[in-house]
Amino acid sequence: MAKIAVIGGGLGGAAAALALHRRGYEVALYEKAPELGEIGAGLNLSPNAMKAFRYLGIEDQAVETGYQAREQVIRSFRSGRVIARPRRAGDIAEKYGAEFITMHRADLLNLLVSALPDRLFHTDAACTGAETRNGVALARFADGREIEADIVIGADGIHSAVRDSVFGKTEPRFTGCICWRGLVHRDALPDPAFAQQMQAWWGPHGHIVHYPVRRDGELVNFVAHYDSDGWTGESWTYECDRSELMETYAGWNADLLGLIESSDRYYKWALYDRDPLASWIDGRVALLGDSAHPMLPYLGQGGCMAIEDGCVLAEAISRSPGDLDTALSEYQRVRKPRATRAQFGSRFRARQNHLVSPWARFRRDVKMAWNSRFGADSSAGQASAFYEYDVASAAVFDS
Repeated sequence: MAKIAVIGGGLGGAAAALALHRRGYEVALYEKAPELGEIGAGLNLSPNAMKAFRYLGIEDQAVETGYQAREQVIRSFRSGRVIARPRRAGDIAEKYGAEFITMHRADLLNLLVSALPDRLFHTDAACTGAETRNGVALARFADGREIEADIVIGADGIHSAVRDSVFGKTEPRFTGCICWRGLVHRDALPDPAFAQQMQAWWGPHGHIVHYPVRRDGELVNFVAHYDSDGWTGESWTYECDRSELMETYAGWNADLLGLIESSDRYYKWALYDRDPLASWIDGRVALLGDSAHPMLPYLGQGGCMAIEDGCVLAEAISRSPGDLDTALSEYQRVRKPRATRAQFGSRFRARQNHLVSPWARFRRDVKMAWNSRFGADSSAGQASAFYEYDVASAAVFDS
C-alpha cells in the first residue's frame, strides 16, 4: 500500500487523511501547530459536503452535531424586507439527497480527527517545502527533518509552504473587502428566535450573514463584510472593538445590530484571493483545498471543496493503486474544473452582494426573488449548482 504524507491539519487535510485511512493506505498527517485545532468560527456544509461525509462514514455524527439549516432568508439591509428565500424548508434533502447544515469549525475538525488513530498525527511539525526526487516525494521541516513518501499532499492553506516550494511564491491579491466575525450565545440575544434562521442581509458596499452553528442553536455565528481598504491584515485571530462594527454598519437594521452587539469578542481580517493555478501536481506532490484553490467565502464552498478534494483524491488512488502518477493526474482532471468554477462563482457573487446603485440592487433583488420562487438557476454564482455532486458516484470520474 502507498505511503502518503498529508501536510496541514485543517479540515481539508483531516478529510484527506480520513479518506485515505479508510481505503487502507499508510497515512501520516503533519501539523505545524502544537495541537490540532480550528478557530472559533462557523461554516456552511451544503449537501455536496454532507455526501462527502457519507463517504467518510461521519454523516450521521455531523447531522447530530450541526444545525440543520432548513431555510435561508435574504433581507434588505435597513428595513429587513425579505428579498428571497432561496433554500426552503424541506426542499433541500429531497432535491439533493442530503441535508444542509451549519457547524462550528472546531466541532467538525473534532469529528474528523476522532475518526482517526492518534498515531497518524504529528504536531509541532512546520513543513518548509516539498519536492519529488528520483520518483519519491519528500517533505522538509523547520527542525531539519526530511520524510519520504509515495505522495506528499499539501493541505497547508492559502500561504502553503508546499505550493510555494514547488510552484514558486506569489502573493495573494487584496480584494478591497474587510470582514468581522463573532459568536453570540443564544442567552445573550435580545430575541433568541430572531437568530434561529440562516439569514443574509444585503446592503450597499457590504453584507452580513448569521446562522446557528450547533444543533440546539446555542451558538450563533455572524460574519460581516464591507468594502474598504482601511485594513489589510490577514490573521483570523486579530481582535477589534465592537465600536468598529457599530460605526461601519450604522443605519442598518436595528434587530441585526442588536445581534452583533451581543457578542463578547470580535475579530477582523482582510479578504485575499488568488487566481487559479495552472497545475496542482508536481511529480508526486499534490495540492488540496486552499493550497490549491483559495476562494472567497460568498458561495460557502471553500470548506466543502477541500473536503471533496480529499475524498476524490483517495478514490483516484484506489482506482490506480499501481500507477500513482496516473492517479494524481486523474485527481486533478476531476477536481480542478469544479474548484475553478467555485472560485469564479465566488468572485461573481462578491460583486452582486455589494452593489451600490439602488437601481442595480433592485434588479438583483427581483432576479433573486424570481429564481428562488421558480427554481431558476441560470447564474454562474448560484451556489445550488454545486449541491448535486456526490464524491462516491462513478459519474465523478466519467465526466
